[in-house]
Amino acid sequence: MYDYFSGKLSELNPTQAVIECNGVGYLLNISLNTFSKLGKNENCKIYSHLIVREDIMMLYGFSDSSEREMFRMLINVSGVGAGTARMILSSLSTSELREAIISGNLFALKSVKGVGEKTAQRILIDLKDKMDKDGVLSEINLQPHNSVRHEALTALNLLGFQKNVSEKAIEKVMKTSSENLNVEQLIKLALKNL
Repeated sequence: MYDYFSGKLSELNPTQAVIECNGVGYLLNISLNTFSKLGKNENCKIYSHLIVREDIMMLYGFSDSSEREMFRMLINVSGVGAGTARMILSSLSTSELREAIISGNLFALKSVKGVGEKTAQRILIDLKDKMDKDGVLSEINLQPHNSVRHEALTALNLLGFQKNVSEKAIEKVMKTSSENLNVEQLIKLALKNL
């Protein structure tokens, strides 16, 4: 319903911000990461997410769209509410959280207050595949060799091949090839093995 608010930052504390837009003040619940990025900005733009319940409507604000997207992914995990998602995003930056999920770092998630082992496991299981599918992995710095492999894997997934089948085909090509392949060559050779 509300994509973002752009206006004067009239109040700011570590958990909430009030943005004045055309004479109306909007109260947004924010993470510590958003708080630190807003600083003392007089005018700002905050991306938002509205949660409607039977008894209350709450706006959550984010410094950038990637943090908002991560929040939305987290609240879709069973057992993770908006408060827990905000706590996770306050404890870990978006890139740290992304890396923890992709690498399966259970300890990083369990270190967040209010996140137990079962919830952390659920987050890892539910979000790892979504990040692979959505191509979120590409935002993480990878070594060149892994980057070519990853790009080829992503391309094969987008073509409709299952991830595990694509991985096997790519591994087979990389083991048998003695030269450094670019992405296009790797995809073509992998397609022959599918």
